[in-house]
Amino acid sequence: MKILLASQSPRRKELLSNLGFDFEVVKIDCEEILPENIKIEKAAAYLSELKANAFRNLQNNEALLTADTVVANENQFLGKPKDEFEAKKMIQSLSGKTHQVYTGITIKTLDKTITETDVADVEFDEISDKEIDFYIKNYSPFDKAGSYGIQEWLGMAKIKKINGSFYTIMGLPTHLVYKILREL
Repeated sequence: MKILLASQSPRRKELLSNLGFDFEVVKIDCEEILPENIKIEKAAAYLSELKANAFRNLQNNEALLTADTVVANENQFLGKPKDEFEAKKMIQSLSGKTHQVYTGITIKTLDKTITETDVADVEFDEISDKEIDFYIKNYSPFDKAGSYGIQEWLGMAKIKKINGSFYTIMGLPTHLVYKILREL
């Protein structure tokens, strides 16, 4: 079976490759708009499936993999920051607290669609404004939900504890992807 990864994320490409799968990267143009009253725990799966359903060129003997990550803090969505100001506000809101990271995946073939979500709790130590400024200046977290990457400096220096999969926080619940693709 040929695997198609519909993601431009270098992290997802690296993780899928490290799982030992050969794949081709495909692009999907899809407006990612959530329904107004969607529950936070359902949002990542909804967006992942929305992307999968927007792909129109799936062939026999192909499996399409889409994913989406949502960061939630105190029942508020934290998306990708638009600018430095928004990134700083997001990271300040996470400082000294525990938040949730949901990553939804969809694996679609011509005859079935499998969508699952994994969640991890992330506890940050206190983060000073000076540390936030350093992180934003040196790591430009504008393509990351919640304004941070667990594999980068902020994750290494300030995450006290995680409950769940590191890879879910990174953007791809590798244990779920591996299990589903092996069963196909």
